[in-house]
Amino acid sequence: MTIRILPAVGDIDSARALSTLLSQLADAEPAAPVPDSTALLDSLARLAADSLDELPEVVLIHERIGPVPALDLIRDLVLRFPAVGVVLITADTSTGVLTAAMDSGARGIVTVPLGYEALAERVQAAASWSAGMRRHLGSGAPELYAGPGGTLVTVTGAKGGVGATLTSVQLALAARASGRTVALLDLDLQSGDVASYLDVQFRRSVADLAGITDINPRVLQEAVYAHDTGLALLLAPAEGERGEEVTDRVARQVLGALRARHDVVIVDCGSQMNAATAAAVETADQALLLVTPDVVAVRAAKRMVRLWDRLQIRKAEETLTVVNRHSRGTEIQPSLVEKVTGTRVARVTVPAAFKELQSVVDAGRLQDLDAKSTVKQALWSLAAELELVVAHEGGGGGRRRKPASDRGALVLRRKGGDRGSVTLEFAGMFPLLLVVMAILWQCVLYGYTYSLAGNAADEAARAATAAAAVQGDVPGACQDAGSKNLPGAWSGAFIGCDSDGTVMKATVIAPVPVFFPGFDTGWEVTGEAGAALEGDGS
Repeated sequence: MTIRILPAVGDIDSARALSTLLSQLADAEPAAPVPDSTALLDSLARLAADSLDELPEVVLIHERIGPVPALDLIRDLVLRFPAVGVVLITADTSTGVLTAAMDSGARGIVTVPLGYEALAERVQAAASWSAGMRRHLGSGAPELYAGPGGTLVTVTGAKGGVGATLTSVQLALAARASGRTVALLDLDLQSGDVASYLDVQFRRSVADLAGITDINPRVLQEAVYAHDTGLALLLAPAEGERGEEVTDRVARQVLGALRARHDVVIVDCGSQMNAATAAAVETADQALLLVTPDVVAVRAAKRMVRLWDRLQIRKAEETLTVVNRHSRGTEIQPSLVEKVTGTRVARVTVPAAFKELQSVVDAGRLQDLDAKSTVKQALWSLAAELELVVAHEGGGGGRRRKPASDRGALVLRRKGGDRGSVTLEFAGMFPLLLVVMAILWQCVLYGYTYSLAGNAADEAARAATAAAAVQGDVPGACQDAGSKNLPGAWSGAFIGCDSDGTVMKATVIAPVPVFFPGFDTGWEVTGEAGAALEGDGS
């Protein structure tokens, strides 16, 4: 059996020494060492996304791995990838370290300086355990092994008051409306407002999980509030000082437990950085940074991005910035935000519409926000962009399903959706437009025929008067003059002149074409004119 091994070592010299020993192990297939905890988790997540069988049997974690402490990293890794055998490499051989490693889920310890025999023994034992675990999960309970678990999205405000909580709640509601199981965690530990926005009064909070080493489903259920909307809420403590109890270790445990039980986990991180929010942002699948289009907020966003980068929490290019309270008239547009912060900016921008939110925010009923609200439409479209909503067509049962709109509460305006709806509306109106245009064109032809008949009658009357003065051919002159002023399509018109006392009257009866000149259906207009006979009364 070939043993796939993934070492995680931050120190270059230690990595080189470990790689040398691993290359000597029989039936071993060591991968290149990863330098930190973020790279390790990302690598395992990518492998699990391709196929669970692609995961290595053994992961070796050096005690000086960073930025996440080694024991916390082991605990998180075991929770997310339960069939991977983890071995700790440490220079501390005390009983306390051994006990802590075993409590975290490690399958063994290798001491520094490294020895071939000890390393081979620990790797072989971890690989055997991994193979047995995979057989068990594969035959008896495949649903227990879900790789990295549900999708984790953090929402952080560049500064206070930019709308992080509102965004978190609406993203959670959008995901829940599409049928996914959703947990909403309030990690704004000193001033969290998720409870106020959803009209919740609950004594339990995330701080109550701080002293619990093993967060099992029963313990988690006691701390989570089941909201009427179907959201599972894990609230911030009512007493802000208790927020200090929620360390990065607690945050990782809580997030791992929530991800194991829900398809989507939304975390409101507020605008203050602490150990808990740093752990959440680091492990998130999507880290959102909320910013408003003003200089102060953009500068705050830039500071936050640089802070994350310095602490090796998250790289700028891995952060998605969302522009809230946007309008076309503002000088700061999304392209400028992207350039200043160095992050990606979401395609969806959230408009400034305070009046839409005022009543539901004051009532603590953010779930009652009107589906026609531009803010709600934008935030639910953002959920679609993040692939937090899923389609139910075609079945399949997988976690990764196609993005789709809400089931009737709101039509998500996806890219190209507006264009398609306009096309359908135009297609429905097209016959009516044709009828209106035909009527207007017929009116134009009718008026033009009336003008032609009147002008032809005027010219015919003058010509007939002149012919009468010289005793000429009055009917012929009348006919010729009238015909010259009628286009060929109206050549079938009746033209006649007759004297009435001292006046020569001309009458022209012209056919009105239908749609096209020359197409006659019997419609006629009459043009009349008169001219005084010359020499009368002399």
